[in-house]
Amino acid sequence: MADRTGLDALDVALLAALEDHPRAGDLELSRVTGVARGTVSARLRRLEDGGVVTGYGPRVDVAAAGFGVQAFVTLEIAQGAIDDVRHDLAAIPAVLEAHATTGRGDVLCRVAAGSHEALQQVLVDLNRSPAVVRSTSVVALSELVPWRTRPLLAAGAAPGAGRSGVPRPPARS
Repeated sequence: MADRTGLDALDVALLAALEDHPRAGDLELSRVTGVARGTVSARLRRLEDGGVVTGYGPRVDVAAAGFGVQAFVTLEIAQGAIDDVRHDLAAIPAVLEAHATTGRGDVLCRVAAGSHEALQQVLVDLNRSPAVVRSTSVVALSELVPWRTRPLLAAGAAPGAGRSGVPRPPARS
């Protein structure tokens, strides 16, 4: 996990522009944010070097790709088995993400499958790990708030710092 780099309003505006226009180059981002192209390049480089921007790949809707059954699975694992379970989880393609947690469970996984039968097989695969002592799963019915970062970043940005006076054009539909 990267340390917080102290984002300012221009950083947040640039990240929002990247989110709204993921295929835009520096020149287009410069136009959208109202700052010089060199500033955009330098800021992006700083955000990348600081670990804030970790990639530019497409966002994939797994449901649209045929994996519409999603679940959250809490795993209780054997004492000291975090590395073993990490390895086992990484070997299961249906595991979209997994996090070590506090509380009753030790690991929270998000998984996806193409059907309820396929989800059952994923759950069986998870429990095959010798590191897993117990699992509990809940099926996700619908997504209420999608993954997002913009509100958090905007709330934490240094007010007015680094922002040009040029108003940002409205986002394209």
